[in-house]
Amino acid sequence: MGDIFLLLAMLILPLLAQLGVTTTFKKYSKVASSRGITAEQVARQILDSNGLYNVRIERISGNLTDHFSPKENVVRLSDSVYGQRSIAAIGVAAHECGHACQHAEEYAPVIIRTAIVPAVNICSKFWYLVFLLSIAVFGTINILTYVGIAMFGAVVLFQLVTLPTELNASHRALKTLEGQYILESDEIPKARKVLIAAAMTYITALVTSIMQLLRLLLRVRSDR
Repeated sequence: MGDIFLLLAMLILPLLAQLGVTTTFKKYSKVASSRGITAEQVARQILDSNGLYNVRIERISGNLTDHFSPKENVVRLSDSVYGQRSIAAIGVAAHECGHACQHAEEYAPVIIRTAIVPAVNICSKFWYLVFLLSIAVFGTINILTYVGIAMFGAVVLFQLVTLPTELNASHRALKTLEGQYILESDEIPKARKVLIAAAMTYITALVTSIMQLLRLLLRVRSDR
C-alpha cells in the first residue's frame, strides 16, 4: 500500500506543479506592466546594472524554455517572453538574469552544481539500467544494486543543490524589479506569484525524486 501511495504521488505532484506554472504564467501574461517595457529590455537593464555588459540576450523558440547558458554567456528568452510587456514575461526575464548574476558572483550552490553536472548526467542516464541489471543478472540484492541506488542519489543531490539556486534567482529578480522601479508596487505580488509557481516545479521534482529514492530503499529492504 505504501509503495502504491508513493507511486501515485510521484505521478500526480509533477502534473499539479506544471499545471500551476502554466495557468499562472498564462494569467499574468495577459497583464501588461504599466511602464510598457519589454522583457528583453528589462533583462538588458538588469545585466548592465550589474556590470554584465558581455552577457548577450537571445530569443529561443518554445514556451518557457528560458535559461541562462554560462558556457555561452547568454540569457535566452523564449517566444512567450521575448518582446512581451507582461508582468509574467518580465518576471521570468529577471529570474534568468538572476542566474547570470549568480555565476558572475560565484554563488556557492551554482559552483557546486556546475562541478557535479558531468557525473550527474551519467548517473541520470544509467542508474536505472544498473539497478535493473543487478536484479536481472543476479536475481538478488548485490553490489550493483547499491551502485544503482547511489547513482540515483547523486541525481537527488543535484536537485537539492539546484533548488536554492532557483529560489535565490527569484529572490534577486523580485528585489531588482522593485528596487529599480521596473514594476510598480502593486505589480510585484503578481510577478511573485509567477516565480513561486515556477519554483514549485523544482520543489516537486525534488520531492518526487526523494520518494523514488525511498521506494528503491524500501525494495532493497524487503528483498533482503
